[in-house]
Amino acid sequence: MAIDYNVIGQRIKRARLSKNLTQEDLAEKLDISVAFLSRVERGNSHVNLKRLNQLCGLLDVSEGYILNGASSTSDNYLTEEFYELLHRCSPEKQKLIYNIALVIADEDNNK
Repeated sequence: MAIDYNVIGQRIKRARLSKNLTQEDLAEKLDISVAFLSRVERGNSHVNLKRLNQLCGLLDVSEGYILNGASSTSDNYLTEEFYELLHRCSPEKQKLIYNIALVIADEDNNK
């Protein structure tokens, strides 16, 4: 099972922002550096299970929420992330992304 730490970091960041916490606030509560938290949110560093449990408790989210979708074999892998990405794009960019996805999907179907 592949773990996508970028997705995990995005979910941590989203949960932190929904609690109106800055990285400084959360890092202080976790007794970690802001730089480390920033790397975790970008997917460049990993938290251990104990720290993940502590983090989830502070953010009032389950470990399952943070980890769900982290596996590229999950049925809903990146669904929410793609939705948010497309929502930020212009209609022209959405069409381009859609057309690229069609090409990639067709390649997978033709193998």
